[in-house]
Amino acid sequence: MAEAQNIPAGSTTTGAIAVAAESTVATRMSAPPSFDVADFPVPHGREEEWRFTPLERLRGLHDGTATADGAVKAEVSAPDGVTVETVGRDDSRLGRAGKPVDRVAAQAYSSFEKATVVTVPKETVLDEPIRLSVQGQGGVSFGHTVFELGAFAEAVVVIDHTGDGVRAANVEYVLGDGAKLTVVSVQDWDDTAVHCSQHSALVGRDATFKSVVVTFGGDLVRLHPRVNYAGPGGEAELYGLYFTDDGQHQEHRLFVDHETPNCRSNVVYKGALQGRDAHAVWIGDVLIRASALGTDTYELNRNLVLTDGARVDSVPNLEIETGEIVGAGHASATGRFDDEQLFYLMARGVPEKEARRLVVRGFFAELVQQIGLPDLQDRLIAKIEEELEESVA
Repeated sequence: MAEAQNIPAGSTTTGAIAVAAESTVATRMSAPPSFDVADFPVPHGREEEWRFTPLERLRGLHDGTATADGAVKAEVSAPDGVTVETVGRDDSRLGRAGKPVDRVAAQAYSSFEKATVVTVPKETVLDEPIRLSVQGQGGVSFGHTVFELGAFAEAVVVIDHTGDGVRAANVEYVLGDGAKLTVVSVQDWDDTAVHCSQHSALVGRDATFKSVVVTFGGDLVRLHPRVNYAGPGGEAELYGLYFTDDGQHQEHRLFVDHETPNCRSNVVYKGALQGRDAHAVWIGDVLIRASALGTDTYELNRNLVLTDGARVDSVPNLEIETGEIVGAGHASATGRFDDEQLFYLMARGVPEKEARRLVVRGFFAELVQQIGLPDLQDRLIAKIEEELEESVA
């Protein structure tokens, strides 16, 4: 069952999507953004931003009982010309892309000892990606990473999460004017891992930011991508692919804050679920403030349920404070295999099992192609095939 609505330029609506008299972002959060964990109350599960999250599976990240007794093996591989630094908490480059918006993100910011800052100088165009490998070694760990692109720089960043442990981290992307950044964040944790992370992007004037989030592993993964614009003309494309298996909880909570005129955003997240108690949550929030004239935005979430016992919560939210926009809309749909697609393939001699595989591969193909790195695309396609062995074999 799908719900969709588009708003053309100059129009206003009432109801689920409404022209607001003032910003209502705070109504969805238990406290204003802050770097201090003490500014956030301990969640109890009744708060809007926590009502879908099984708090008991956070291993104490939400209530202060988790202590940094673990480690990760983090390695950065970067082309020539890129600066990689390990800095202290007092470095002025930390925190510019945005403050933590929930208690776990604030806990991560208050708990890390050293941060990694990766800088691409202005007007530098990289022909090889920057790769950050984060391998959990067990226990609880906290982290903070900043990727900064100077004006008119271009880069691709791949962040690869593997291994085991309980990980809370903040990642910042700071784009100078005219810069272009593509980020691929892969969550391929072991089945017992817990990962919570806030991804904050600050997009400069006429800059372009593309994020591709891919989530497979982990017992619980909760990601919070956020976008703010530092100048007009900025563009943000947020793509996501997740495959939620038996007993897993995967939660993606997005927020795009259109405060600057003439900026654009496009959000497309797709997920497949299989197995008993598989639970996927997608929250897509877009706010168009009164000052953001000429905004063009759209968000889409689609979910494919492969077996009984899986659950999806999909909540698109769109708040508009001005009618002077290019366009805005959202859509959400959750369903099972399309019987007509299966019939079409089987009527042409394709066996049922292979037909089901083709449907799922086609479902994800659009997002896999957004990655643009053949080695990583092949790896993710192989991972999808591995997951499909359990559901359609």
